[in-house]
Amino acid sequence: MSRATCPNSTAEPTVDAMPATSIIVHQVRRPQGAAVATDFALVEEALSRPGEGQALAENLYLSVDPYMREAMEEGGWELHSPLEGRAVGRVVSSRTPKLSVGDVVFHRHGLRSHALVTAEDARVLNVADGVPLSAYLGILGGTGLSAYVGLKRIADVRSGESLFVSAAAGGVGTAAGRIARLLGADRVIGSTGSAAKAKHLVENVGFDAAFDYHDGPVADLLAAAAPDGIDVCLDNVGGEHLEAAIANLHDRGRIAWCGAVAQYNDPAAPPAAPRNLYDVVGKQLRLEGFLVRHYLHLRDELEELVIPELRAGRVVSDETVVDGVERTVDAFLAMLSGQNVGKMLVRV
Repeated sequence: MSRATCPNSTAEPTVDAMPATSIIVHQVRRPQGAAVATDFALVEEALSRPGEGQALAENLYLSVDPYMREAMEEGGWELHSPLEGRAVGRVVSSRTPKLSVGDVVFHRHGLRSHALVTAEDARVLNVADGVPLSAYLGILGGTGLSAYVGLKRIADVRSGESLFVSAAAGGVGTAAGRIARLLGADRVIGSTGSAAKAKHLVENVGFDAAFDYHDGPVADLLAAAAPDGIDVCLDNVGGEHLEAAIANLHDRGRIAWCGAVAQYNDPAAPPAAPRNLYDVVGKQLRLEGFLVRHYLHLRDELEELVIPELRAGRVVSDETVVDGVERTVDAFLAMLSGQNVGKMLVRV
């Protein structure tokens, strides 16, 4: 597929230089259990030109995220319609003074090669020198903000404390491991789905210990990795992982509950509630769930903390990148089955 502009171009492309069509991902069927490729279709449509007050963005990176699986159910995404999703693109044509050709924008019209956006639904990114563009969907995007909000505002991680992160090799999990260090956490333990990922977390992301949750009861594995207990948990899984956190938390420990990936692929299945939930009372724990969309005002805080570390090379935005908009569904299904390390992205 041709490109509307070169990566650093700010010139308005001519009509002849613009591609004639765009590629869009549609959901065409409600999944029966795990999502499969035939639940989706790639649709090629004539490329729309911007109307008054609009701009056309050529997408550069698309984000695929666990929450999308729940959106596939009845009451979520409409069938045979473009799918919502986070994207970073470059403006290639504009009919609004608020968005200029060459601007790099974040928007939620993603899972497509091009998008018509307005100044109200697109945010112009001030891309920092030395920071990869993909980071704005990773550690500087909703992924990193979820980790930051959970650790800083919900659980209030303090210097010298120990932290347990479930689904630690995913986008939020790897970001949490890195951000926790910047907030002063003394010991960081993670759970993940393979021995190779556990090794990666320790050797490359900076976790003190990590384990494959398939190796036994999660509560026992966590107790072995954190024999002195834990102070804080950032939970992305629910079920047995949340139960393990409750069992291993010190009195007055804190849990920031971010997600429940254990049940995303079959939302109709009964949730696996922790059997020790009443220990939240006995141990005087604090358990609080949160939605990152209510904390977008903290993006500047996150950038102030992380951008200097990215520039210095002390922090990276962990990611797995799949090339080609036509492979967006492959990337989504691979993410749901745990084949990614870090944030799963599609490079359009």
